[in-house]
Amino acid sequence: MALHIIVCIKAVMVQAPKSSNGRSVSSQILNPFDGVALETALRVRQERGGTVTVLTMGPEASSFVLHEARAMGVDRAVLLCDPALAGSDTLATSTALAAGLKKLQPFDLVLFGTRTADSDTGQVGPQTAVLLGLPLVTWVREISWQGQGLAVERRADGFVEQFEMSLPAALTVDSGAMQPRDLCLVGINDAFDEGMVETWDLGALGLGPNDVGLAGSPIVVVSLKKAKRERKCRFITGSAEEQVEKLITALVDAGLIGQ
Repeated sequence: MALHIIVCIKAVMVQAPKSSNGRSVSSQILNPFDGVALETALRVRQERGGTVTVLTMGPEASSFVLHEARAMGVDRAVLLCDPALAGSDTLATSTALAAGLKKLQPFDLVLFGTRTADSDTGQVGPQTAVLLGLPLVTWVREISWQGQGLAVERRADGFVEQFEMSLPAALTVDSGAMQPRDLCLVGINDAFDEGMVETWDLGALGLGPNDVGLAGSPIVVVSLKKAKRERKCRFITGSAEEQVEKLITALVDAGLIGQ
């Protein structure tokens, strides 16, 4: 059975923008946790046949992650881009992605990274699956096929858990599941051909301005800036016994340990 697999990916910021319109290609990278989900989809396609689609939401500058995915070998790339999407929290983002996934139906498997390297919530995959009514297993490390469905394995809290799932289904893929492939020069050249990325606005998704963006977000990011780390280095001298005594005294004085 040839499968249609959709991978939801994100362009994450590597530096805080100076304004609300501060996103640029140079300030973003493909979320590293999504690379593993992309690799999983490509290996499943190689084994089972079918097509792989990538889907992301963001401004025009975010489309480069879709070109990168095309260079890896995916078949189709879709960008959800509309000014009304600006300021979306994880729920509004999931609402937009769910609408995009519905438009891409039929599909068999939807894959997400476990989390993102910027906000690190781990909420979008599960929220999107709930909105679509899909069975979901998170932190998946291994996938095998069982009849017309899946058998998956995850590891959490010191346990190995195994599940059987019917299709269509959604998974978040553990970052240690496999190593994403490198991009080849031929793939990079082909990936940037004109028309390789489709762009859908809010009208194409069948959503209104109140469904997404700030209006559709219970959580609002007030500000974003780099955290300052203040560190002090203090050398302790003396014999080994004297150093231990001085270290304990310093930790007690700092309130880090009790007397």
